[in-house]
Parts: sequence; structure tokens; C-alpha cells
Amino acid sequence: MSECGGRGGGGSISSDNAEDEGGGGGPKGSGSVCPAGAAASSEGRLRRGLRGVSLMARRRPELLCGAVALGCALLFALKFTCSRAKDVIIPAKPPVSFFSSRSLVLDLFQGQLDYAEHVRRDSEVVLLFFYAPWCGQSIAARTEIEQVASRLSDQVLFVAINCWWNQGKCRKQKHFFYFPVIHLYHRSFGPIEYKGPMSAVYIEKFVRRVMKPLLYIPSQSELLDFLSNYEPGVLGYFEFSGSPQPPGYLTFFTSALHSLKKDYLGTVRFGVITNKHLAKLVSLVHSGSVYLHRHFNTSLVFPREIMNFTAENIYKWASENREILFRWLQPHGGKSLLLNNELKKGPALFLFIPFDPLAERHPLLDEITEVALEYNNCHGDQVVERLLQHLRQVEAPVFQSLAPELPAPLPDVQLMAASPCCNTVVLPQGPALSRTHNVCELCVNQTVGGTKPNSVSVPQCSFFEMAAALDSFYLKEQTFYHVVSGSIECSNFLTSYSPFSYYTACCRTISRGMTSFTGSEQGAFTAPAIAFSSLEKSCEATAPSSIPHIEENRYHFPEVGLTSTTFRGLSCRTNKTLNIYLLDSNLFWLYAERLGAPSSASVKEFATIVDVKEESHYILDPKQALMKFTLESFIQNFSVLYSPLKRHLTGSDSAQFPSQHLITEVTTDTFWEVTLRKQDVLLLYYTQWCGFCPSLNHIFIQLARLLPEDTFTVARIDVSQNDLPWEFMVDRLPTVLFFPCNRKDLSVKYPGDLPITLPNLLRFILHHSDPASAPQDLGISPPTQECVHNKAVLQHEHISHMENVMQKLRSEMSSLRRMQEKVQGRLFSARRDGHRLLRRQRALEQQQRLLRRHSQKLQAMYVQKAQELQELASASENPLPEHTWLKILMATMERELEGQSGAKEPAPLEKARPKHSKHMGTTQLPNNTPSPSTTSSTRASERKHENRTD
Repeated sequence: MSECGGRGGGGSISSDNAEDEGGGGGPKGSGSVCPAGAAASSEGRLRRGLRGVSLMARRRPELLCGAVALGCALLFALKFTCSRAKDVIIPAKPPVSFFSSRSLVLDLFQGQLDYAEHVRRDSEVVLLFFYAPWCGQSIAARTEIEQVASRLSDQVLFVAINCWWNQGKCRKQKHFFYFPVIHLYHRSFGPIEYKGPMSAVYIEKFVRRVMKPLLYIPSQSELLDFLSNYEPGVLGYFEFSGSPQPPGYLTFFTSALHSLKKDYLGTVRFGVITNKHLAKLVSLVHSGSVYLHRHFNTSLVFPREIMNFTAENIYKWASENREILFRWLQPHGGKSLLLNNELKKGPALFLFIPFDPLAERHPLLDEITEVALEYNNCHGDQVVERLLQHLRQVEAPVFQSLAPELPAPLPDVQLMAASPCCNTVVLPQGPALSRTHNVCELCVNQTVGGTKPNSVSVPQCSFFEMAAALDSFYLKEQTFYHVVSGSIECSNFLTSYSPFSYYTACCRTISRGMTSFTGSEQGAFTAPAIAFSSLEKSCEATAPSSIPHIEENRYHFPEVGLTSTTFRGLSCRTNKTLNIYLLDSNLFWLYAERLGAPSSASVKEFATIVDVKEESHYILDPKQALMKFTLESFIQNFSVLYSPLKRHLTGSDSAQFPSQHLITEVTTDTFWEVTLRKQDVLLLYYTQWCGFCPSLNHIFIQLARLLPEDTFTVARIDVSQNDLPWEFMVDRLPTVLFFPCNRKDLSVKYPGDLPITLPNLLRFILHHSDPASAPQDLGISPPTQECVHNKAVLQHEHISHMENVMQKLRSEMSSLRRMQEKVQGRLFSARRDGHRLLRRQRALEQQQRLLRRHSQKLQAMYVQKAQELQELASASENPLPEHTWLKILMATMERELEGQSGAKEPAPLEKARPKHSKHMGTTQLPNNTPSPSTTSSTRASERKHENRTD
């Protein structure tokens, strides 16, 4: 009989009820389920679900229609979404030709890099132009490439490749980070990447250098042209008479291409000599020798015995030992440290000139080269002199050799002493009460005995010697102050640079009224006319004039005869040696405008000196033409000890600020105009990034409203946008300067430790604008009675106005005091609330500590009780032997009680029992087996007893 069947018997039941029974035919407590029954139950559930749905549809057909419509909408939305997902990435449009069909450039607009490599093998020189059609630089360079191709298409193959088409081989094999990219190949050598300006002339110049990396030098004039060039030159001597290709020539040719690959500017020029006599002029004897020309240091020959004769070694040797007169800079226009790295090296001279790379001659560049050669020719090298003569196109004697020669001997010391050099010096004004000036004649290279002024001849010495003498003289100038005297006093003093040179100074004092003087003994020299202006009675302001220590105009434009002697080797006689840089003004004129060049210049030529360490910036006067003479004068005036050059000041445009305003906005151009007005001027220094400066605006606006406009000016200047002379610069912001009306030279700075408030500013202005504080001039006549009366009336009106202002200020102060009292009351209540909250906080903290201790005690009690309960549980699981004996005894007593109760039953029952029972109250089955009922009753009684015992 199967265990999956029903319990057996029973009447018929419906199939539904049978299904409700779930096929549970097994007996209760059986753990096995028939698989056939489980399948039948799942089918029954499915039938019931379908039957329920059909009944629901019959009763409410609108639900069926809604379900069908919802399913259709879901299927339609799913299909639409899947169809749109395929069109998320739109396929790229097929590329089109970047160059026109008539262009001389082969345009591979599908990125056929393999075809470009194929056609490259058949051409000697190939230019590959990698572009992206969307790139603006590529579009701009397209016209430049076409212009170069129109000139060189018969010698160079121009190929343009679209390196952006995703299906082209160029995009898959080349990974460029920028566009456009220009690569050049010379036969099998390459690629040589061009990184210069995307201009047709520069690209053509570079292509021609790749086409002809070596310059053939057949004559002496061309050799001089090659050596006098500003770029370093490497010459190779090879004899072609014995073989069509001498040994080492191909290596030298490859080194020239390697130089262009490493340096796209081509700063190292390579030339080849085949004439034995020309080679001897540069100390080349053996074929295959390589010569590096240097203007100032000893020229070198490639050391074959130390280095291997390879193209890389030749370029490395030339680049490490080359000399550079000046450098061409080509900023790319983005963020770069190019100019910053060059300015860190020291003072820099930037020359902006229009440059045509394809021109045969550059006259202005030749003049700059001549200036650079003279500037660095410290030892008077004869080779440099011959090159300078060639640049000046002067007929020189027969060119013998360029081997270095010994320097010419120095002139005799006695000859130098025989030609003295003197200069007139005007010392600063003496004591204020003396009203005198000291005028001295300072002579260099004199004997200890001294020289009288009548024996002084025409100056023949260098200005730098005089500058050294002046430097030593000014250290002792306090000893030359004297009272007004008609005699000339001479003194000798030792120079601070050399212990063997003495200078002589003959001085005389004059009063302000004197314009010239003569010696009393030997017809002494005549001093330059000196005019002194006295203070005017009215508040007129004039530009500041002072007597300089050195006559600035004397060497501002040195004479032509003295230029060659004073300028030659100047870089070795000054501690302000200049580094010279050139920029093409056709490309980088924007940089020149930022450095001070006029934006509307007809000729784009500009020179400027930038000294970052000294924070100085000088420009050559734009009105002067950039030529050798003006450039030498500009460099010489910068190099002298007391430079007469004026620092170039950059400022904002004054036209952008309105003229009618309470506070006058000052710029670099209007600084002197505003500060030297015929009235008191209060100037505020500020910047846009100064956070405290805007908080003072309302104070200065109130000050401008209080003070009359015709006698007082309130102004401000943004020092971050406007440069000022060093004496008017400040080291902290905000800063206030006051320029009194009749004492502009006695400007006063507002105390830094005093708060900038309206009352403090008024006291400061009244104190320093008081005429009584002005120094009295003995030469001024006493004022008239009418002037005194008018001044008293003005002062009375001023005092009344100030009293009204003070009264307003007192009322404001009283209101401020009342507000202060209210604020103090609120602060007192806030402090009281704070103390109350503090006491409450302390009480809460104490309660928290008590609760924490109580919780700790409860936790300890909980742990103790848990331990006790665990001990009781363990004791109950392991009963003692005494408990077991008690249980047995109780069971025995119960059985005896039951036996007694059974003995009291009626007699018929006793007769019915068998008489051969072994125990009282028990019936025995055959084989001495007790009856099941007796056994079960005994067990039940034992269980009840155990339960009672427990």
C-alpha cells in the first residue's frame, strides 16, 4: 500500500475538495510527500487562478479591455525604446577634402597614412601636414601651407593628412595632442618636427634649411659673412677631389639635419669648405675636420681622439660649446615660463624689430650684431675687430688668419697719468641757514701733489673711471662743506677701489645769487650757470628741481668719437650685464605694447630694458630711431653707476575717469598735475584687492563735502594699476599723504598707528596746513594790511565752519553714547543669562554624574543575579542522588496506595481476575508478563509523582 494514498475508507468527495485537501493522503506526522501529488497541486492552483480571472472578466469586462490596452502600450514603448537605442551614436559624416582640388598639396582626407609613406619614399624632401578639419589653427595654417607649396612644389612634396577621421590609419597609429603638426623628411632622415610660427615665411625658411642643411662657402667674403653672423657656426672641411663623397661627409651632413631636429630655430649653422686655402684660415688642415667658431673665446676643433665621429656627438659638442650673442624668442601665446626663465638670468634688453626670414640682407640686424660684438669684446680681440670691419663694409687688409693672437699690451701708467680727466660736481645744498652751495672740480689719475684747475686739459678718460671717482668722492662729501669763500681749496683722497690711485678735488663755495666764479690765483675754471628760484608769495607750485650729483645730460648722448672707447667691452666693466633678446614685431607686437611701446607706431621698432631684481623698467624714446648709435647710448646710460635713465611708469587711462567728482581719481599721467595744484591735497593710496580700503570711502566722501573745493582736493590712486616714482611709493595700504598748498616739498604721511576717522583727519589737516608751521624765508617781504585782514576774515569763516562741524560731531557723539549705553545694558542682561545657564549646566552635570553612578550599581547587581541564576540552572540539570532515592520512594508509596484502593473494590470484580496473579493488584499475562493496562497505569502514576516532586 502506497504512503501517498489517502487514509482509506470513507465516502466519495468532490474533486474540488480533494484538491483543497492538497493530496495530503499520508498519515499525520509523516514527512514524505509524493511528487505526483505536488504537481497535481500546482496544476490545481493554476486552474483556480484562470477560473477566477475568467469569472472576473465575465463580471467586469472593462477590466479586461484595460489590461489588454495597457499590455499593448507597454509593448509599443519597449519596441520604440529599443529602436531609439540603436541611433544614440550617429555615425560620423564621411570626410571631405580639406584643400581645394586645384591645390598643390596632396590631400589625404581619409587618413591614408600608408599611402603617404609610399609616396614619401619616392621624393627627396617631403612635408607632411597633419590636421584636424575642426581645428581653427589647422584652418588658419592651410593658407600658409598653400603659399609655401606655390613656391617650393617643384622641389618638395607637400602632403596633408586628416588625422582625425576615426576610420583612417593616421588616427589609429598617430596620437597627437595638438594640431596642426608639421613633419619634414629628407630622404630617409626624419621626422623633423617644425614648432615655429605658423607663418608662410617662417615655414618656407625652415623647409629651405632642411633642403639645404649645409651652406657651401667657396670664397673669403662668404666665409666672413658666415663667421660674422650672430648665430653660432660649425664648419667642416672635406676634399672632393679624390672621391665623390669624402669620408665623414655624410656624417657631417646628418649632424646638420640632427641639429634642425633638436632645435627647430636652427640656432647652429653648418657650413662646408672644400678649398684648402680657406680651410687654413680657420686652422683646418686635414680633410674631415670640423671647426666651431666662437667670437670671444677660443674656437674649437672637434676632438676625434676623445669622441666618436657621429652625427649626435657633433651636434652635442657644438651645442655645449657654442656662444650666443643674442637669442630669438618666439612665445607661442599660451601659458609659458619662457620669458620668466630668461628674466631670472639678469637684466634683459628686448629688441622688437620687423624681421623677414627670407630676406638676403638685414641692415638693422647687422647693426644689432655689431653692437653685441662690441659690447662683449672685453679683450679687444683682433678677430672680432676684423669681423666688425666686415659688417661695417670697410675695406680691411688682406685676411690672413683667424687663429687667436695675444692681446695687445696695456698702455703705460705714466701715459695714463699724463692725460687727466676732470668733471665739475655740484654738491647738494649745505645747511639750511648757510644758503650756500659747494662746486668742485674732480680730476682722475693725478699725482699726490695735486693739480690746479688751470692745468686741466680736455677730458680723455673713460666715464666709468669718473664714475668710480665720484663714488669715492661722495663718501667724503661732508668734508667739503665750507662757508662762503672766494678762495679755491684742493684736497687729495684715495679711491675706494684701488690703493694706488689718488683723486684731486678743488672746491669753492658760492651763494645762491652767484651764477659763475673765477679763481683768484691762476685764472680758475668757470662753473656752469646755476639758477635758483625763490619761494613765491602766492601758493604757486612748480615742478621739483634739484641739482644732481652728476650732470645727467653730458653722457645721455655720447659723442661719436668717444663711443668706440667707452662702449667696447662694456659687459665686463659693469655689474649690470645685459642679456639681449630679439622678437619679431610682425608677430609679437602685443608684447611690445604691454612693455610701453605706442600702439599707433608707424614703424614697429622698440627697445626696452627689464630688470626684475631691481624692479626697474626702461624704454628707448619711441621718437628716436632704433639704430646702432641710439642703442649704444641706451645701453651705456643703463650701465653707468648713476644712471640718468628714468624708470618707465605704466598707468591707467585718465580719460576713463570723470572729471567732476567729489574724490579725484589720480593716474600716473595726472599725478604731478593733481599733487602740485595751488591748494592742499590729501591723497589716498589703495588697491582693488585691499579689503580695508573700501571701508574708508564714506569717510573721505564726508571729508570732501565738508572742505571747500576751491582750497582743498581729496584724491586717491590705485597703486596696483599706476606706477609712481620711488619716493612716492608706499609699503602698506591704505596710506594717506598730505601735500600742503605752499610747501609741496614737505609732504606729510598720516600716522600709521592713528585710526583713520573723520575727526582725526580734520585735526591732521588743520595741524599741517597751518601757515605758522611753515619755515620762514628771510627773503620774503612782510604781508600787507589788506592781506592780513583778508586772511583774518578767511580764518574767522573757517573757524565758524569748523565750530558748526564740531557741533554736529558732538550731537553724533551723544547719540553714539546713548546707543552705547543701550548696548551695554543688553550685554549685561546677556551676561546674567549666561551665568544662569552656566549654573543650570553645572547642576545638570552633577545629576548626570549621580545617574551614572546609580547605573553602574544596577549593572553590578544585574551581573550578580545573572550568575546566581546560572548556578541554579546548572544545579537543576544535574540532580543529586538523594533526590533520585526520594523519587523512587514516592513512587513506591503511590503504588501501595493504589493497591490499597484496589483491595476495597466489590467482590465480583475480584472473582473475575485470575487467581494465579503474582503481585497484588496486578494481572499477569502468560509468560509472566503484566497486562498493558497495569503497566500504563503504573507509568502514569510515576509520571505524576515526578511532576509533584519537581
